[in-house]
Amino acid sequence: MSSLDAFAITKKWPAQHPDRIQLYSLPTPNGVKASIMLEETGLPYEVHRVAFDTKDQFTPEFLSLSPNNKIPAILDPNGPDGKPLGLFESGAILVYLASKAGQFIPADTAGRFETLQWVMFQMGGIGPMFGQLGFFHRFAGKDYEDKRPRDRYVDESKRLLAVLDQRLEGRDWVMGDQYTIADIAIFPWVRNLVGFYDAGDLVGFSSFKNVARVLDAFVARPAVAKGLTIPG
Repeated sequence: MSSLDAFAITKKWPAQHPDRIQLYSLPTPNGVKASIMLEETGLPYEVHRVAFDTKDQFTPEFLSLSPNNKIPAILDPNGPDGKPLGLFESGAILVYLASKAGQFIPADTAGRFETLQWVMFQMGGIGPMFGQLGFFHRFAGKDYEDKRPRDRYVDESKRLLAVLDQRLEGRDWVMGDQYTIADIAIFPWVRNLVGFYDAGDLVGFSSFKNVARVLDAFVARPAVAKGLTIPG
């Protein structure tokens, strides 16, 4: 019997490799944070596709691990004190994996918290604002005659990009020379904004030279290129 058998989610998505981290995800901006991080760290993992078209995210099995019905979620059979640990929320997963692997977060306390503030910047600002802009620009919201809701998110997205662009002035990455979970949190959303949402012209992306430069460096990383496609 695997130590994961007690977790209801494994009834729907059986673990073929119960000694590995189990990833439940889709290649969305939040989902790929986890897959990119797992690829970057080299931690062994097994991936399970949570299909939105069949509403897998609302099944009792998935909700038993991720009660907010959002991907990604992970189940680590070798968590703290050797006990299994389940986690949801992509930011928490990034912090956990960084701590577990001892990678992509500064070892000193000040650097750690400075990195975490930029992870929170993505979670509280970039993710929600870019996501709302995507709704009003590409999806059902685009048909609303009143463009004031869309324009509110356009303006806020521009402001957030300006904050990020200023931070990246003279820096290779958000934290300077060191690539961290701050970059892994932020740049899938930037990529989605100008790619999937096709909102680059709307927000004047070409004017944010530093953001564009670092986005190019981010997607050129082999682990990022692979993580962006997981699960296929």
